[in-house]
Amino acid sequence: MTVDIILLVLGSLLMLAGIIGCVVPFIPGPPLCYVGLLMAHFTSAIQFTPAFLLLWATVVIAVTLIEYLIPVWGAKKFGGTKAGMWGSAIGLVLGIILFSPFGIFVGPIIGAFVGELIANRNDLTLALKSAIGAFIGFVLSTGLKLTVCFVMTFYFVKEIVTSFAG
Repeated sequence: MTVDIILLVLGSLLMLAGIIGCVVPFIPGPPLCYVGLLMAHFTSAIQFTPAFLLLWATVVIAVTLIEYLIPVWGAKKFGGTKAGMWGSAIGLVLGIILFSPFGIFVGPIIGAFVGELIANRNDLTLALKSAIGAFIGFVLSTGLKLTVCFVMTFYFVKEIVTSFAG
């Protein structure tokens, strides 16, 4: 029973870290939530089916791969270049450091804008389009990760409540 409590506490912390990781860069949100599900699965009270665990492993892998493609797609769709994408990534890091928590939203936009200005010799229209594309990609990617993490957290909590309430 003590091991079960430790696993559920660790699983809960991983779920929380996973949700936070959806908006904070360099913290792998969905994989952390998945490990939280595994922690619950390894208790004596909660047993997810192998199909359930395989499904969520597949979803997490897919979302983790897509997470890197959506912002690139957004920037490219709106005419962005590699300079804009690099600027967006650098802006994200600097935004978090300098203007947290709002920097996570503003940093990529400003970074993409500045990166495109540098690369395209002051073409304001192209820089603005790229910045908008990077922002849209970031929002879509973040929304996808949050959705996946909240659904996994729902199942985690549901199983705990079902197992220990009944």
